[in-house]
Amino acid sequence: MQTPSVKQRRALGQARRKQVARSQHGAFSAKQRATSALALLEQSMKGRVPALVAEKYRRMAASPFAYFRGAAMVMAADLARMPATGLAVQLCGDAHVRNLGAYAAPDGRLVFDINDFDETVRGPFEWDLKRMAASLVLAGRESGHKAASAEHAAALCVARYCAQMRALAKLPVLEVARFQVHRMGGAEPVHLALKKAERATPQHLLEQLTEPAGEGRRFKEAPPVLTRVKDRVAAAVLASLAAYRERLVPERRHLLDFYRPVDVAFKVVGTGSVGLRDYCIYLEGNGVADPLFLQVKEEVASAYAPWLVPAHAVVHQGQRTAEGQRAMQLQSDPFLGWTEFGGRQYLVRQLNDHKGTVELTDLAGDSLAAYAEVCGELLARGHARSGDPVVLAGYLSEGSGFAEAIARFGALYADQTEKDWTALKREKRL
Repeated sequence: MQTPSVKQRRALGQARRKQVARSQHGAFSAKQRATSALALLEQSMKGRVPALVAEKYRRMAASPFAYFRGAAMVMAADLARMPATGLAVQLCGDAHVRNLGAYAAPDGRLVFDINDFDETVRGPFEWDLKRMAASLVLAGRESGHKAASAEHAAALCVARYCAQMRALAKLPVLEVARFQVHRMGGAEPVHLALKKAERATPQHLLEQLTEPAGEGRRFKEAPPVLTRVKDRVAAAVLASLAAYRERLVPERRHLLDFYRPVDVAFKVVGTGSVGLRDYCIYLEGNGVADPLFLQVKEEVASAYAPWLVPAHAVVHQGQRTAEGQRAMQLQSDPFLGWTEFGGRQYLVRQLNDHKGTVELTDLAGDSLAAYAEVCGELLARGHARSGDPVVLAGYLSEGSGFAEAIARFGALYADQTEKDWTALKREKRL
């Protein structure tokens, strides 16, 4: 099959404007919903640990932004009922301001990138932008910005995305694959996240999560967030490492073989993932001063799967998550992989090794706008790595109309999220 020329690819993107005009992206109405937000949330709880369902609702009730973090399936359903460009990339799927952060690259350097891929799947590029725009508006409101300022930050994010995509479309293919974003140093939230990551060493995590036990250490008991598991559960988790190990590249397998499992615990993490099974394995390499913490995190179908994944497709959800992460990130966790046990599928990765996140309190003042531009650039790079930047640039072209439309959508969706949050609190009496 002959590869289309650059001119043909750009024309393909331009032609999609007839399918969905760029100005159309600014509309949203909850009247299109076939199922209520509360009903969708209830459906998403099936299969989760029953004792933790109430904890997820409690966390979502903390604020509109917290609700937004736990309600990806609601937004997926809303987006699926709107006109879409059909220009596919690897979606982060849960693109919001707190799903970017700092972590250690395989060479030990600290990097800042998108770092949560539980909902990743191939789909229309604008869906990530719409979720990010809504998150910026919500985060802006919660960090003390006026409505207009928060919406402006969303427009800046998308404008930066468009400018970056046009620039990437002009680069050689291999340059796109290894493109580094250099503008991040001036964004204070990124600087703060990198400083946190410097302090989040494996030794710090050892002190935080474990306690002395005889001649060694074991996980602390801090229910409901962290609890040691029964021997039979620990045995099943550790046995699953055999399949995980075989899926690592040989050089990573060699490194893993130097580590000895010491203890296993169950950990409650995040907001959207609460209720899914999440295990931590504490391993030691060259003694107690050389810890490695692996997270074995249950993965279920992406919230977008009902609309984007064929019903007959056989998908390992851990593999989907790991491969989606590698597709979008410039550098990924060297121990990233997947496994399965007990009829469930899991992602395996390092737990919090040199990780640092952005807090909403970090987005006050001028920081929101600066951070919004970083979000736009990183999304553009992830989409260019996994899609076709020439086609996307052809659709986006010049001008501010697309950015303004997505920002309007973000404000409208933030308004609806606040209504949905109020309904959740009323229904669950939270």
